[in-house]
Amino acid sequence: MQPATFANLVEQIQQLSTDEKQELWQLLEKYLLEERRNSIFCAYQEARAVEDTLEFSNDIHSLKQRLSV
Repeated sequence: MQPATFANLVEQIQQLSTDEKQELWQLLEKYLLEERRNSIFCAYQEARAVEDTLEFSNDIHSLKQRLSV
């Protein structure tokens, strides 16, 4: 059995039937969507973590004091 290189994989895909290729296409789309969702969720979690560390204030004296530190 040959090692699974990208070129070998492409050759094997070319030998599949049309129905098998369509099924593979659907699976790949599903996997790519899941990866994208996970990526978006991770970015969201990172943004929330940064947002939670920010402090907002309307008190000008407090803001000046924080800037001078």
